[in-house]
Amino acid sequence: MDDNQDLPAIERNRDLHIWILEAQNKRLVPVPEKAYGNFFEGHCYVVFHNPKAKPGAPSNLHYWVGKMATAEAQSAVGIFVQRLQEALGCPAVQHREAQGHESACFCSYFRPGIIYRKGSLPSDYRHIETNAYNIQRLLHIRGRKHVSATEVDLSWDSFNKGDIFLLDLGKLMIQWNGPKASSSEKSRALALTHSLRDRERGGRAQIGVVEDEAQASDLMQVMEAVLGRRAGSLQAAAPPARREQRQTANVRLYHVYEKGDDLVIQEVATQPLTQDLLRDENCYILDQAGSKVYVWQGRTCGVQERKAAFGRALGFIQAKGYPPHTNVEVLSDGAESAAFRQLFRTWSAKPGGSRRLGGKGAVTQVKLDVGRLYSQPELAAQLRMVDDGSGKVEVWRIQDLHRQPVNPKCHSWLCAGSCYLILYTYQRSGLVQYILYLWQGNQATTAEVQALNHNAEELDLAYRGALVQEYVTMGSEPPHLLAIFQGQLVVFQGSAGGPSGKQQPTSGTTRLFHIQGTDSHNTRTMQVSARASSLHSSDVFLLLTDNVCYLWFGKGCSGDQREMARTVVPVISQKSEETMLEGQEPPLFWEALGGRAPYPNHKRLPEEVTGFQPRLFECSSLSGRLVLSEVAFFSQEDLDKHDILLLDTWQEIFLWLGDAAGQQKAEALVAWGREYLKNHPAGRSLATPILLVKQGHEPPTFAGWFPSWDPYKWTNSQFSRDVVDGSPGSAPAISDITAEVSSFQLTSQSGSGTSRRGHPALQTLKSSQDLPKKEPKLGSRAGGSSTGPSSLINGALPRERLMHQAVEDLPEGVDPTRKEFYLSDSDFQDVFGKSKQEFYSMATWKQQQEKKRLGFF
Repeated sequence: MDDNQDLPAIERNRDLHIWILEAQNKRLVPVPEKAYGNFFEGHCYVVFHNPKAKPGAPSNLHYWVGKMATAEAQSAVGIFVQRLQEALGCPAVQHREAQGHESACFCSYFRPGIIYRKGSLPSDYRHIETNAYNIQRLLHIRGRKHVSATEVDLSWDSFNKGDIFLLDLGKLMIQWNGPKASSSEKSRALALTHSLRDRERGGRAQIGVVEDEAQASDLMQVMEAVLGRRAGSLQAAAPPARREQRQTANVRLYHVYEKGDDLVIQEVATQPLTQDLLRDENCYILDQAGSKVYVWQGRTCGVQERKAAFGRALGFIQAKGYPPHTNVEVLSDGAESAAFRQLFRTWSAKPGGSRRLGGKGAVTQVKLDVGRLYSQPELAAQLRMVDDGSGKVEVWRIQDLHRQPVNPKCHSWLCAGSCYLILYTYQRSGLVQYILYLWQGNQATTAEVQALNHNAEELDLAYRGALVQEYVTMGSEPPHLLAIFQGQLVVFQGSAGGPSGKQQPTSGTTRLFHIQGTDSHNTRTMQVSARASSLHSSDVFLLLTDNVCYLWFGKGCSGDQREMARTVVPVISQKSEETMLEGQEPPLFWEALGGRAPYPNHKRLPEEVTGFQPRLFECSSLSGRLVLSEVAFFSQEDLDKHDILLLDTWQEIFLWLGDAAGQQKAEALVAWGREYLKNHPAGRSLATPILLVKQGHEPPTFAGWFPSWDPYKWTNSQFSRDVVDGSPGSAPAISDITAEVSSFQLTSQSGSGTSRRGHPALQTLKSSQDLPKKEPKLGSRAGGSSTGPSSLINGALPRERLMHQAVEDLPEGVDPTRKEFYLSDSDFQDVFGKSKQEFYSMATWKQQQEKKRLGFF
């Protein structure tokens, strides 16, 4: 199409495309992949992501606005985004991103972090300098899950106590950790430092870390040569412009339409919202308490309304007095993001849409194939079943604030007025694993609940922290807990009605039990008030008197319900039951219930299949309130040992505790889970099960939500990075550099200069050829011959001196494990067909294969 001639091409086989808006000609120029994650503050960018790894997930189209970008550029990039959306031919979620306030979805593309570059793109369109060592810059690194690095002035005045700074000198990169920075921030900053080294220097620069200035004298000497001596003390860190948000239940839905020349914004509803409020022909704005503004467009919404979506959202933000960087998300009917869907009480796919395997309808189809649970953790997660419930079971009842073992014959008899600990032991992949269910009756006292938590903590200590703890409220038992009891779980009213031994009910009482379920892992039996109003035509009830046992089948119950109910009766009563259908009850039945009374007689609708997707959040606390930072497109790599993470699968809440996250009380973590549910805008049930999972003890019901889960990740030795920590005797790799500046008399100036050339003493760091890490210098051979300048080509060695050469035949000082490195850049490109940077960014095993094939191994 002629209208699309100036639109950039999109390669369908690539997940991510990024374009920068050229300042002069206002056209989109593609950003090279090696520069992804670098953003100039004076420009606007367009980012298109097509998540091929997640079939069914909508595409995302972002426009990013730098803090120095002009209003003209912002308007132009908005028009390009709208035209790209039309050219794509399928709806994509559109986002407006402001520098420093990017959405979790946007940040997920740039791991381990985003780099904010000063100014504008150079006239030669060079986004980053690769394999260049004539560099001096200072980066201010901030963030926990979403890390960013901003270029700042080369001065001690840029530093503070709470953040992390990277002094990049080309051959040497010094990470300075503020004394108030957390272990998590230091770890993630180091990951970003390594990424910069690998991408921009081909892995050949040295990294030094200043953790304690007194113990890093060599590195501090280099820093002071560049920045001058520091005068005065460092300032405290400024509060970050948080990407995180507090969970809030305050959401409002507005209908947006034009009436004559006026734009009308009419409030429709507040939380909890329902999907049927969204009509196909309308456009709506959903305001999430000012933290984010959504624009939803119906299928039959007009073209002009679609084009005006961002303009209306920005006008709404201005009218509300929200910050101009407030994130905006524009969605089309049928292509909603997971975050938007979870703002509604329920969400189901439109007719003809696909249904998730995690929905209950899909569970019914695969529930009998339990053997697949062992080989497919994703199925275990969707079914909420670690196995078929045939493992070892131990039950304790909380009595007098202590746990008392329950007779195995009575394991399935619980009391509403008590609390129980149920320990389940099973094996998976040859390892013994545990789940501890903390079951809380709805009539239990506060003291009993506290005793339940205390006794669970004692058990966890006895098992050395290996227990997965699941907090369960009466009536909300997960499928696996029901499967442990083979569908024969019976909950008695009070604290004395349930057995400590298997006694019969007290003489002279009438009891009514409500039996719900169709198989062994969805059936529970609850004692209810013995009156006619407790009945329901869709279910089965058991009525016990001194003389008779009635099994009552409602008109709407299924054959599976009846068969399952017959297996439950012997668990409660040894009497022969008298079965009856609704409408055929004898007078004694109604007499035992105190007479006839109205009760629900409509057919109970099946629980609706929801289209919610799991979401992962990093958790922290701010002034006692839970603060969340979402991790989009998450994987196992996002589980950092310093983290506390919350995984919301809708039916369950997991809280994952990393090994280095510090000592956390289980009660405090569970309180975070309950606060999350309480403040969720969809009006979530506070009885939703909450699970505590520790690093290295993840059950398949947790691991199955992560693609390509590696069960041995936590047991394998971690990859050792080449890091110089600056401590005495641990920095031989920079000894040559520090020796070159050690003789320079440092001046007493405060380091106010900000020139990119830096201090004259640092010119020694800018050699034309950077030697590989831990490599001896090229010099004299043992036999007296010399590998002098005549043997070198531009500081490199000829290929014939390196290819297919035995170790003893190599020039003096050549590392035999890295022979390829001594090639000139042109020879390297000619032999390997790629640059050194591209080669060293490959996986190690791929590098080894290439070296074997070409005679460099």
